[in-house]
Amino acid sequence: MRIEVLNTGTELLLGSVLNTHLHFLAQALFPLGLRIQRQVTVPDGVAIRDALAETFGRADAVIITGGLGPTTDDITRETVAELLGMELIHDETVMAAIERRFARRSMPMSPRNRRQAQRPTQAAVLPNPNGTAPGLYLAARMHGKITAPHLFLLPGPPRELQPMVTDQVIPILERLLPPRPLIEMRMVRVAGLGESAVEELVGEQLLALDLELGYCARPGEVDVRTIGLPHVLVEAERIIVEKLGPHIVSHDQRLLEKVLVDLLTARGETLACAESCTGGLLANRITNVPGASVVFFAGYVTYANAVKSSAVGVDPQLIEAHGAVSEPVARAMAEGARQRAGTDYALATTGIAGPDGGTEEKPVGTVFIALAGKMGATIVERHRFVSERKTFKDLVSQTAFDLLRRQLTAR
Repeated sequence: MRIEVLNTGTELLLGSVLNTHLHFLAQALFPLGLRIQRQVTVPDGVAIRDALAETFGRADAVIITGGLGPTTDDITRETVAELLGMELIHDETVMAAIERRFARRSMPMSPRNRRQAQRPTQAAVLPNPNGTAPGLYLAARMHGKITAPHLFLLPGPPRELQPMVTDQVIPILERLLPPRPLIEMRMVRVAGLGESAVEELVGEQLLALDLELGYCARPGEVDVRTIGLPHVLVEAERIIVEKLGPHIVSHDQRLLEKVLVDLLTARGETLACAESCTGGLLANRITNVPGASVVFFAGYVTYANAVKSSAVGVDPQLIEAHGAVSEPVARAMAEGARQRAGTDYALATTGIAGPDGGTEEKPVGTVFIALAGKMGATIVERHRFVSERKTFKDLVSQTAFDLLRRQLTAR
């Protein structure tokens, strides 16, 4: 089944609202063996009609989002009815649901909300318990000499659209689909290797299998995506583990920070951070994980040299002798943070994000990452990441987290 998505709304194209629908819909459809073949975003107005007409004869089903509200720029219902040559009729059942919703909230209902009770004559209503705009479903039909696809008209707000897709759209699509072999997708997250290095290690062997292979790279990590029959994916995962084992972060799409929280929790161990060049990014990422409070005790942002001394006890003479960006200072930051927070491990980062501040000995992008902990002697690594400041920080935080992950999984 060829699925297309038509997102409507001028606010999406102005950047006023982030379009999250494609991400959600793609993940919701995949378990059915369905992939979105095309996605188009158009402004409110006549562009909706033109974009929808282009799908006729090409798509088997089209999911249309937005334009079902009560205001004059919400014209998806009218556009679809006109295109299919149907009348709009007033649905009293829908109207009663809208009135009940306003009554429950003790809010006056605008006469404009009556528009939301209109539907094309042959459309089935998809109830919306989370808003006033019901969804609509029109089965595929001949339109002149071409076939109009199955049409799903869904409200724009994600809190309304997502439950409607899960509870109502997916069951309809399941009934439309013929029996099919079970296709699965697996994702292995890898750290410490670039995309080309990952492909060089596993690409040839994986492509020899009957599967679909893809890669997705982000700062400091690469996802290896395989899609195919379950027994084929078992062999693919065996190859990936054999070739990439020490670099594998997760097999279940967990982020590196989530993996760390899970590892530390399982071991009953704790972590602190002392950060200079990352400015609190390590602490921010860790505390984004639910349950992090069990394992994460403290984060020190020691951007100024004086604070490196006052917050985590770095000897000022050490900074004077070696510079703030140095192996001795990174080591002292990690050890000081661990001692003051009373944790099992502590990570420290100190570097030159740029674009200024580098020297011949320590060019822009230089960073020292230290890990103090139960494993014994403090580990300090020197790296150089030549990039703009945000990516530099992302790479440093990813590398620091992976340093800790490797120590935890090695023991």
